[in-house]
Amino acid sequence: MKRIFIILTVISAILAGCRNGGTAEGEAGPINLIMETDIGNDVDDAIAMDLLYKYVDAGKINLLATCINKEGEAPGEFVDILNTWYGHPDIPIGIIHDGADCAADAINYAEAVVMLKDEEGKPAFERTLKDHAGLPEAHILYRKLLSKAADNSVVIASVGFSTNLSRLLETPADEYSSLSGKELVAKKVRLLVTMAGNFEDQNHHEYNVVKDIPAAKTIFGEWPTPVVTSPFEVGIQVNYPATSIENDFGWAGLHPMVEAYKAYQKMPYDRPTWDPTAVLYAVEGDKWFTVSEPGNISVTDEGSTFFTPDEKGTRRYLSVTPEQAEAIKAHFVKVVTSVPANRK
Repeated sequence: MKRIFIILTVISAILAGCRNGGTAEGEAGPINLIMETDIGNDVDDAIAMDLLYKYVDAGKINLLATCINKEGEAPGEFVDILNTWYGHPDIPIGIIHDGADCAADAINYAEAVVMLKDEEGKPAFERTLKDHAGLPEAHILYRKLLSKAADNSVVIASVGFSTNLSRLLETPADEYSSLSGKELVAKKVRLLVTMAGNFEDQNHHEYNVVKDIPAAKTIFGEWPTPVVTSPFEVGIQVNYPATSIENDFGWAGLHPMVEAYKAYQKMPYDRPTWDPTAVLYAVEGDKWFTVSEPGNISVTDEGSTFFTPDEKGTRRYLSVTPEQAEAIKAHFVKVVTSVPANRK
């Protein structure tokens, strides 16, 4: 009888695992995730990257690649610095050519960290790659990675412009797959999580949308999988504290995320965590947030975003209560200030 009980218990556990499989929280194993970022424009991208490396260390995700939608060599070199410093030097990097014009939009903290020198005048941070200019274009790297992925297995976290994703949808069959870009996404991608839009104030044209409005229209209108977006009004309620940057990293020596934060604005300042909230949902699911009913999202020619409820819709957006915002901030500080596995 005891043996029968044990067998039934094991079967129940297996069935429970099947029911939980493929959830955003990844109970069935690590999530295959691709990061899409305009890193260098706002320092919350660097915080989001820190979260991702900690999730890799914890076995919650396989970070398949970081794809960049900000022009220039510095963003790719900065991501290479991060990959190297956090102990994951082999994570692929995709870049963009002829992307959105954003060079003068903010202090390029990525470039500041890339240019940082030590006391001997040598680069302050180690690199792994030798030819950053030779990195592949992101929409091609997507095709290569998706073609190798299991069906319905990839989550994309997009916290910048939609340019690379729009280009991916437009790609034809190639040496990686006989499928078009849209067909490949529909077959391989389970979920797209974006940081984009503003559903409380349509007069506010959110930055990630307005920098490439045609691409944003394409993604919200034509992307063939479910999309969840963390809008402007979420991240602005969750501010990463300057006191943490100043006091919580004594263990690190020279830290690329901390140096990026210091370079971006005059310290001390708290910074909204627009991009980390999208990453948090992509990996940990809806336990931190309030998730809207299903519907459709449209983008106007000016860059406003509108949500229309529709029970057959595949778009949702996040919101937070004050209590949720405080809990998320505490969670971010706890994770970001933790020591990466390779530095313990």
